[in-house]
Amino acid sequence: MDTYCVNAGFPLLNAISKVVKQAVTPLNKIDFWGGKVMALPLAGIRVLDISQVMAGPFCCMLLADMGADVIKIEPPETGDSTRQSMGFRLKGSDSPGFLALNRNKRSITLNLKTDADRQKLYALVKTADVLVENARPGVAGRLGMDYDTLRAINPRLIYASISGFGQTGPWSQRPGFDLIAQAVSGVLSSNGFEGMEPAKNSIPVADLGAGLFTSYAILSAVIGRQVSGEGQFIDSSLFEAALSLSVWETTELWGTGKSPVPIGSANRMSAPYQAVEASDGWFVIGAANQGLWLKLLEVMGIEELQQDERFATNAARVANRIVLIETLAPTFSSKSREEWITALQEAGIPAAPILDYGEAVESEQAVAREMVQMVPHPVEGEFRALGFPVKLSGTPQQIRRHPPLLNEHEDEILAELVEKGLLSRDRGAV
Repeated sequence: MDTYCVNAGFPLLNAISKVVKQAVTPLNKIDFWGGKVMALPLAGIRVLDISQVMAGPFCCMLLADMGADVIKIEPPETGDSTRQSMGFRLKGSDSPGFLALNRNKRSITLNLKTDADRQKLYALVKTADVLVENARPGVAGRLGMDYDTLRAINPRLIYASISGFGQTGPWSQRPGFDLIAQAVSGVLSSNGFEGMEPAKNSIPVADLGAGLFTSYAILSAVIGRQVSGEGQFIDSSLFEAALSLSVWETTELWGTGKSPVPIGSANRMSAPYQAVEASDGWFVIGAANQGLWLKLLEVMGIEELQQDERFATNAARVANRIVLIETLAPTFSSKSREEWITALQEAGIPAAPILDYGEAVESEQAVAREMVQMVPHPVEGEFRALGFPVKLSGTPQQIRRHPPLLNEHEDEILAELVEKGLLSRDRGAV
């Protein structure tokens, strides 16, 4: 039975959660807007999640949040290696990192090196719409779960493989992590400040980007299957995700013939668009077009600067970014951050304080958008997790299941296969 979260989705969920519990109706089958039963968008889609760590689990969690039945298939005893990662814990043995990436899933352990458990996988494949794995190219074949093998079992299967560098090319057999992908995609070379130690983007853009791109490809393939009647293979990689997110940087490369260098908080296409220092610390501004630039000069009381040819156009300001900020610095240092942010926002100029994560998740906007959820859990009691980054009006997402304990749903999942006639009563192959 689904787990219910009283803080999921929209404020309306809080008010009706008691009614939902009393009615014992799964939240993924309720339409809170029309008063009628309506499934979440991906209800009826079954996903086999044979992935670990971040990119694959993140991809599958996104699908699960939209209503897909995601079955997480893990190695016996250890499970997803992320269960043991990170140097801190809440109450239980699973890491907060695992908890953050695996809500709304069910768990079963299978030893895919054994024929008996491979037969259980094959039975699951017959019921599945999507399979996601993130082993190094070649490993799936050795385990008997490669695309060609599983397509023969279920021609409608959409099989997504996420790897460091993709299934082809001279780097395909290299091990790949987010840091490696950031390094060889150019991302690492353009972060931080010029002349200083290379700075990794602290957000794992390659991992999370690959998860996002793969979910987009999966949904596209599901739509395409409605016409073709057949599944297909999706080849996704951390390298290509990081490179594909480098839109501004590659544009600068091809436009100037020079590889981008680190520019701190500045922007490659607009100026001033970066952090600046007030009398009591740093804040950010975004005068990203000519109109905003002129308003900025007016608020700062230095309209005469528009006559300076070095700053007359956006192209000129970008070319002279360093001297531009040096020129503006004395004026910015004359007032506090709050004074500047208030004056700039009143003039319609984007400006904001620089919040740390503690401040960001407790900000009035994050609270209003319900970006922190309390997730019930049989071991943790409950824990905080990030909410849903997009909101659907007709079928709002919910936290229907806690991140699963290892092998928590074995009996339930295998019983379903027995009921469908795909496994014998002793859970052997039919």
